[in-house]
Amino acid sequence: MSRFDLTKTVLRQGVWQGVLTAKGGTEAPQVNVTHQGSELAGVTLTAAETAGEWHLSIPIPAEVIADGVQTLLITEQTSGMSLGHVTLIADEALGDDIRAEMDLLRAELDMLKRAFRRHCRETD
Repeated sequence: MSRFDLTKTVLRQGVWQGVLTAKGGTEAPQVNVTHQGSELAGVTLTAAETAGEWHLSIPIPAEVIADGVQTLLITEQTSGMSLGHVTLIADEALGDDIRAEMDLLRAELDMLKRAFRRHCRETD
């Protein structure tokens, strides 16, 4: 079991950010982020104002973004324990994804609502 909790805060402009909280102790962890076995560069871990908390910043390189599902694994380097992951889903994989289907259904529902309202105005 991990000695840390990782909470995502934001993904903006290609940088994933989160807060890493220790479950006891205040020693800074060694964080490692990999994609398909290759370590990502530019990962930063800075101490927060609260003891036992750190801000984790992971810049997502362009070569990681590709069709399908891509997963970045976040681990504690010293123990090898998993802290979390970042999942990127793009292009063709979205065709079968339930979220993409929901988006299409919402768009169709909006179209039907507009048509129904127009029909109600015209029949008054």
